[in-house]
Amino acid sequence: MPEVSTQSQRVRIPHGALDLSWAAVTDTGRRREVNQDAVFADFPLFVVADGMGGHVGGEIASATTIARMRGVADAGTVTPKAIEKALLRAVKDIAAHPDATDDGTGTTLTGVYLDTSGEAAHWVTLNIGDSRVYLVRDGSIVQVTTDHSVVQELVASGRLSPEEAENHPYGNVITRAVGPSDSVTPDYVRLDVVSGDRFVICSDGLTKELTDYGIRHFLDENEDPAAAATAMLAAALENGGRDNITIIVLDVVDASAPATGSSPAAT
Repeated sequence: MPEVSTQSQRVRIPHGALDLSWAAVTDTGRRREVNQDAVFADFPLFVVADGMGGHVGGEIASATTIARMRGVADAGTVTPKAIEKALLRAVKDIAAHPDATDDGTGTTLTGVYLDTSGEAAHWVTLNIGDSRVYLVRDGSIVQVTTDHSVVQELVASGRLSPEEAENHPYGNVITRAVGPSDSVTPDYVRLDVVSGDRFVICSDGLTKELTDYGIRHFLDENEDPAAAATAMLAAALENGGRDNITIIVLDVVDASAPATGSSPAAT
């Protein structure tokens, strides 16, 4: 089991401050020989990538894309424009790599960043593929991102029930990824900043083994982000660990006001 530690940072936002705490972990799982997941978790950007394409290609695609996202975070200002420019560079990096020239080589990219550029701070989720962002607010867990997958399209069209989707043979087929095409644009969702929010950003190696209820259970049982991430990883491995597993747990506390809450909703 990898060692996991919680990091904390107080950040200034318009009209106040936030105390952020987070932890990240990635594991090969029990069935795979190589970990094709990659992760970057440091204020203001928290992202997970799940690579695909050959024995080595997926690892290259995810690591390359995360390296480009690290560059966006290091530049100090995370915006959709900066993200999309970095993704164009990542696609070229992947295509130019001698071990990742297969057309199927690519990666998901999913996460959240804090936007402090306006009159009020907002979280912004970004998503390409079927890794996920969950938000726990006022005791309810909501999947904020929408999977870019064949199965999700079948569910959305009413041709498949959520229960049928869990074991569908096309469960691993995604419809949008970084790498296979020249350009790709994430879906974005803006969220209010609410004290007490908990985010989980994860690859599908976690959601193959834990239901949404299971994720919420381990969050409820573990206040510390590192403890929560470790507990979820252990449960996912115990349930089979059929894929690489990557998890970020991010906690948000308003450092300048008492905790308040509302129903999870995009703005």
